[in-house]
Amino acid sequence: MPGGQRPNRPGGGGGGGGSNRFFPPQPRSVMESGLSSTMVEELVLKALFFAGELRGSDIAHRIKLPQVIIDEVIEGLRKQKYIDLKGGAGMGVGKSGMIYTLTTFATDLMRQILDRNRYNGPAPVRLEDWFEAVQAQTVRGMRINRAKMEQHFGQLVVKDYVFDGLGPAINSGKAVFFYGPPGNGKTALCQALVECYDGDIWVPHALLVDDFIIRVFDSTLHKPLPEDPGAPAADQRWVRCRRPLVVVGGELTLETLDLIYSPDVKFYEAPFQLKATNGMLLIDDFGRQKVSPIDLLNRWIVPLESEIDFLTLHTGKKLQVPFNVFVAFSTNLDPGDLVDDAFLRRVRYKLEVKPPDEEQFHAIWEAVCAKRNIAYDAPMIDWLIDAHYRPHNRVFAACQPRDLIDQVIDIAHYRGEIPHLSGELLEAAVSNYFVKFKKKG
Repeated sequence: MPGGQRPNRPGGGGGGGGSNRFFPPQPRSVMESGLSSTMVEELVLKALFFAGELRGSDIAHRIKLPQVIIDEVIEGLRKQKYIDLKGGAGMGVGKSGMIYTLTTFATDLMRQILDRNRYNGPAPVRLEDWFEAVQAQTVRGMRINRAKMEQHFGQLVVKDYVFDGLGPAINSGKAVFFYGPPGNGKTALCQALVECYDGDIWVPHALLVDDFIIRVFDSTLHKPLPEDPGAPAADQRWVRCRRPLVVVGGELTLETLDLIYSPDVKFYEAPFQLKATNGMLLIDDFGRQKVSPIDLLNRWIVPLESEIDFLTLHTGKKLQVPFNVFVAFSTNLDPGDLVDDAFLRRVRYKLEVKPPDEEQFHAIWEAVCAKRNIAYDAPMIDWLIDAHYRPHNRVFAACQPRDLIDQVIDIAHYRGEIPHLSGELLEAAVSNYFVKFKKKG
């Protein structure tokens, strides 16, 4: 229910690959918010219904609209006798400090409102405004070089072939396919990659599509940034965040890639890929989902090629949205058994993440020891390799130093010792970590 045109965006805030920076200015009226007066009134009434009573300032905080807008809406609802003033408690001045509650006149109206949807939260933003934000904050067209990658890869011990394979992929902004044995850092690489992107981004709490609300901001996936004291007042319906990394694994189904509608509350939850917009989406353990790899791949072909995704409302209407996300597929299965040539053509970049060699294995041990504040002992790691890897033909994995050192710490604390690398502690850790299977028959 758009109620007016949004003003032009000033520069500042988070940004994408170009000079066109997105910043959502604080609206000064209901019309500038892009919402209808009815929409804002219903949000105020639902806030009071679910809370019982609220101060004017608390209503504004919940709905994320400026106090001046909320005061105007409250005054209109009071004139219609839907809400009443309960009183103040010595806090605040004016309407923001007053306590409001619903009246009995609102009973029938609330029944009608809640029958449409029970969404109770920040006011949504128009879909058109979100489109503008996505374009300005795009992951496409960034320029990331080796030096920048090394800066953000921190303590990861990475071979040259990994940098050379991932650098062009992230510059393309398209997709990459990781494959190789488990435990060699595919997820850690993605966590480092998303840090290479420039700029923070603005994520809306919710979107308005026709009369329906889609909840987008997810506190488990989006990491808010502190407010900049020198920045102009922003529209609080948006949250300034780090670029997200959304990881989905075996729980992924075709249904979770579409809008998730709850008939009980009558609003939508955004799917994983929409929450990952302007960031990165990692499809982990690809091939181990309940849905077949072919069906899953077919679902991705159009978005990967056209950069447009199609979502379905429960009414059957198709919603076209931008697909602006860097996608990574990761598997420890044989890619030849999972994907066909048509899909591999669309995923231009493929990278085999190989197990570390002995030199790299030592380097990983040294990095992990430094992170855990334990003295690195190269001869002791040589002993570990000679005693527990070579005799059993065990393959190195990048995760093993971290896992073993954590067990060394746990065992040492249990014994009342200071954690250190010793043959006895490593022996105990290895016996817990590596499982010995008896051959059948």
